[in-house]
Amino acid sequence: MSWAQVVRERARRTLATAADRNVPPPFTAGPELVDPVPPVVVVNHQPTSSDVLPRGVRTAGAWAWRFILFVVAAYLFLRLVALLRVVIIPVLVAILLAALFQPASTALVRRGVKRSLAAGIVLVAALLLVFGGLGLIVRTFISQLDTLSVQVGDGIDEVQAWLSRGPLHLTDAQLSQYVVQLREAATANQGAVTSGALSTAATLGEVITGFFLVLFTLYFFLRDGGQIWSFLCRLLPREARVPTARAGHYSWHTLVSYVHATVLVAFVDAAGIGIGLAVLGVPLAVPLAALVFLGAFIPVIGAALTGTVAVLVALVANGPVTALTVLIIVIAVQQLEGHVLQPLIMGRAVALHPLAVILAIACGIVVAGVVGGLVAVPLLAVLNTAIRYLFEHPSGEPTPDREPPGTEPADDERAEARERAEDARRAADPSNPPPPSTSVATVGAGGEV
Repeated sequence: MSWAQVVRERARRTLATAADRNVPPPFTAGPELVDPVPPVVVVNHQPTSSDVLPRGVRTAGAWAWRFILFVVAAYLFLRLVALLRVVIIPVLVAILLAALFQPASTALVRRGVKRSLAAGIVLVAALLLVFGGLGLIVRTFISQLDTLSVQVGDGIDEVQAWLSRGPLHLTDAQLSQYVVQLREAATANQGAVTSGALSTAATLGEVITGFFLVLFTLYFFLRDGGQIWSFLCRLLPREARVPTARAGHYSWHTLVSYVHATVLVAFVDAAGIGIGLAVLGVPLAVPLAALVFLGAFIPVIGAALTGTVAVLVALVANGPVTALTVLIIVIAVQQLEGHVLQPLIMGRAVALHPLAVILAIACGIVVAGVVGGLVAVPLLAVLNTAIRYLFEHPSGEPTPDREPPGTEPADDERAEARERAEDARRAADPSNPPPPSTSVATVGAGGEV
């Protein structure tokens, strides 16, 4: 075999070996193989943002455009809510009323009453209670209207006398000038008052429509609330049905506890301020107590604002001394609510930090006015329970104590102490392990999973 054939055979074997190993073949020079040299590949590389921008800037940019999309989605959602407010507001009110009356309807069903009849009985009883209270308030207002007019006139004269003889030392000419300015301002804003009256008439139509919508919605929530929730859960993907159903179950129990606690706190506020007004002889004590009761459904600030109305009525009807006494009563009732009722009653219903409550009310009022302030805290309580449950039990198993997670202490030290006590109880009683994960696909008629 000649040397040329030897070189060709070695080259063939080298190429075959390189093809099998997927590596570039070595270069040959004469009968001996030369060490393999990797080929040089020239690529036209263009710099990218990952080469120019720091990692922190790129991460911030990625979060920024996602945050912008979230803000846009939230804005569109709020616009949709504003367009459908005539429907959404009655539905929200019906949900709160259903949380208030659902235990009574469930108790009737457990005693053998059909669900439709039980829902109808509860609805009729609620209507009688509401209209009876409104009738009492209107009757009291009409019966005390003449006396109130006389007292308001005397009170205004007393206030004017106090302004002239008090620390301000206003003269009669200055008081007359202020009265004239008020009349001129009222005359100048007559067009705005007229448009406001027309707007009030349109709002009255919406209120009547919303009232009947609340009635129908409340009836079906009381009768078929659990089935409606089951239907909504079945629309979700299969793996999300059980966790969502249990989260809704615990959130509903939190809402029921919150509404009942709020009603009790509002009744105590109204009773305390109403009794004080009646003892001091302030007119319209019953309507003002009812106003305090309604205002107390907005936590922290509602009863204080409506109590201010009672102070103003006492000022113009009975004078500064009575108004000061009413103010002391309102402050005392607020202290009782803040230091006794809220921790004792509301703290067992929902564990929310006071700062979260204040911010939720402020955001609700800015977004949707009085209705937003009314539903902000219950919405926050429901979200708090649902998120905490899904975070701790993503697979949908029940909580160890069968209680909503939103009622657990919000304070870290108290929560840790409660967890340590629970662990110690389980260690002391090995025969009572925590309940296993349970798969439940539907929600019962009473809202139970």
